[in-house]
Amino acid sequence: MPQSAVVIEDEADIRSLISLVLESAGYSVHTADNGVDGVEVVRRVEPEVVTLDISMPGIDGYETARRIRTFSRTHIIMITAFVQESDAQQGLDAGADEYLRKPFRPRELRARIEALSTARRPE
Repeated sequence: MPQSAVVIEDEADIRSLISLVLESAGYSVHTADNGVDGVEVVRRVEPEVVTLDISMPGIDGYETARRIRTFSRTHIIMITAFVQESDAQQGLDAGADEYLRKPFRPRELRARIEALSTARRPE
């Protein structure tokens, strides 16, 4: 059975691209277009990895990550257009393991996913 991943992204084209990258890496992909639904998908699926946008309708990616961290040790990669160092630090403080800026190269995303998948999950 393949490992699962959740893509939480409000832009359909970016959601599709990230899903394609994850599927090509062997993941079974589940998606959500907002943070509230994304948290519920993560709760239901218990994925190995989650990709997460910051700027979404409803709750933002920071709050989404904090909520996921209350029940899951999944690997979280924030993928966002927010480019300030303080944004990256806020993402990491909220529970993200990685912070990738848009536009991103699919190869870089895949490399980061592979690096996380070999890393131990925090206890």
